[in-house]
Amino acid sequence: MGARTRKAGHTKFYVGYKKHTLRLWLRAHSASVILIPLSSWTAPAHLPEGYLLKPSIDQCQRRLNWVPDIVVGDLAYIRQEIKREIRQRWKVAVVTRMKPDMNIIEPFDYWNRLSCQHSQPLEWLGYDASDQHHWFGPKQGRRLCPECWDASQCPKEFSYPAASHETLLGLLPLNTRAANQLLNQVRSWVEPAQAYEKNLLGLKHMFLNSLRLSWTVSLLADSVVLLRALASMNKPQPASHPLHALLPQQLDWNFKNLNRPEERSI
Repeated sequence: MGARTRKAGHTKFYVGYKKHTLRLWLRAHSASVILIPLSSWTAPAHLPEGYLLKPSIDQCQRRLNWVPDIVVGDLAYIRQEIKREIRQRWKVAVVTRMKPDMNIIEPFDYWNRLSCQHSQPLEWLGYDASDQHHWFGPKQGRRLCPECWDASQCPKEFSYPAASHETLLGLLPLNTRAANQLLNQVRSWVEPAQAYEKNLLGLKHMFLNSLRLSWTVSLLADSVVLLRALASMNKPQPASHPLHALLPQQLDWNFKNLNRPEERSI
């Protein structure tokens, strides 16, 4: 019992518990999206989620001798100092959206766009790990450089330190196509995975007033998810079309690559 307060998980009479899980996308399974738990924590609900990201990656390093290349999180994982330590220590990119009240720094115009001082849009060229700088150059197809009065003295490549803004730059800048696809597509996969544990496994309806009992139930939930993923991986996948074997192969066009000059002549 108790009336809720502003802090999540708090009431006047008890403190609830939350399950925090770092999930891995099994992209080898193409029939559906499968996210399996890598590292889970059960902690009092008022503990900020961002503090558990670093221990989760550390668990992957110590137990699996492996760390993910990219971690996609919500705004709870936006702490700049934690992102910086994860980037420098494990070379892992933590991709999150920008908070509405965060300031945009130069050379960014918006959270997903940056340009030079003469408004030429720039695209990401790569990350130099030796000095922890990102390199950007004029965007292909939209070059304003031939009309720029400063073109003769312009280096055409610009570098910015990753530490200047761990959310906009970090290890994977937000203006890249990869970052946009991760935030707009991959991030939405997390909610169905959490809904499966909450609704189908019934965690949503449990009232557990013991941290040890909550931890046991969390491990059982992860076990069910892992067994379900194993069953899905071992289940024979049906053909995408019932007459797939009879379809002529020349009908299988790769339309995505037709815009490349070298692939237009067939």
